[in-house]
Formats: sequence, structure tokens, C-alpha cells
Amino acid sequence: MEWSDSLWLACALVLVLEGFMPFVAPSLWRRTFLQIAQMRDGQIRFFALCSILAGLLMLVWA
Repeated sequence: MEWSDSLWLACALVLVLEGFMPFVAPSLWRRTFLQIAQMRDGQIRFFALCSILAGLLMLVWA
């Protein structure tokens, strides 16, 4: 499998995972989104950094 195929698969998986919560529990997703919108920039950056690092660790580990 070429890396471009893997990239398309990864993008497809992101779309599936991103769409799952709003589809299954839209009101919970909306409340969570509103809570995130009220966070300070530093808090949002911290969680984003944790997500980036977790993703990079998964890529290295795989």
C-alpha cells in the first residue's frame, strides 16, 4: 500500500470519528462544544498539544 493510500484512509477515519458523536448524541456534542468554546486559549492549546503528541506516538508505535 502506498503512503497516499494510507493518507486517504487516515482522512476517511478522521471524518468517521468526527461525525460519530454529533450523529449519536447531538445534544451532548453541542454542550461539549459550548464548554470548549468557553475555555481560555491556553487550555485549548494544551488539549490540542496532547492530541498531537498522542497521534505522533501512535504513528511512531505503529
